[in-house]
Amino acid sequence: MTDTAPSKTTSPLNQSNKRNVDLCQIPGADHERVQRGRANLFSENIAIEVAEIFRALGDSSRIKIVYSLLKQELCTCDLAAIIGSSESSVSQHLRILRQLRLVKSQRRGKQVFYTLDDTHIHTLLVVCLSHVHDADQHHEELGRVLEIFDTEKL
Repeated sequence: MTDTAPSKTTSPLNQSNKRNVDLCQIPGADHERVQRGRANLFSENIAIEVAEIFRALGDSSRIKIVYSLLKQELCTCDLAAIIGSSESSVSQHLRILRQLRLVKSQRRGKQVFYTLDDTHIHTLLVVCLSHVHDADQHHEELGRVLEIFDTEKL
C-alpha cells in the first residue's frame, strides 16, 4: 500500500492542469477588442509601480506585518515577536514597505513605531483575504478574520 502524503504546498500555481485552456483554438486576434483593450490599458510606469507593490506583498512575512498593522501601531520588536522572526529581518521588510509608501514610521525616544500609510493597503488585504476565503470555504480561520473586519471599524 502506498502512502500518499499531501503536498507541502497547496497553491493553485503548483497544481498541474491536464488541459491547456489558455490557448485560443482559432488563431488571430479580434482587432476591435485589441483596440479597446489598448485604449483602456494604463501606462508602463503605472504597471511597474503596481507590480512592485504586489511583489512586496508577495512575501508571507510582509503580509503578516501588514496584517499586524491593520489595527494598531507596532514597533519592530513587537512585530518580530508577532510574526516569529528576527528584528533584523522585520526591519528589512519594513524598509521595503516604507519605500513603497505602504507603511510609515514615527520615532519616539529609542523606539520606532509603524502604521499603515493609508487605507488603500487595508482594502487590498481585505479583498485578497475575501478572495481566498471565497475560493475555499474550508478556511475557517479566514471566515473568522473577515468577520472581525465586518464588525469592527478601523
